[in-house]
Amino acid sequence: MSIIGWLFFGLITGFIASKIVNRRGEGCFIDIALGVVGALLGGAIFAFLGHPVLFHFSLGSMLVAIIGAIIVLLVWHAATGRRGLK
Repeated sequence: MSIIGWLFFGLITGFIASKIVNRRGEGCFIDIALGVVGALLGGAIFAFLGHPVLFHFSLGSMLVAIIGAIIVLLVWHAATGRRGLK
């Protein structure tokens, strides 16, 4: 994927993860950052578990990225003192 593709993918996955965790977005730039970091974390977790890692835009890769972004978002809330999963 290109840089613009990664940013768009990160925005979508970060926004979905933010909606799941605290029912509102964190803001455009934080959603992008959380989504991209979550995609990397989710890919690393799934690769560690022996599942193939997909580096293209698909529902499978989006699900992996959303799971990773939820983990990153929960850690973000724990570090900043915000409450999630209300």
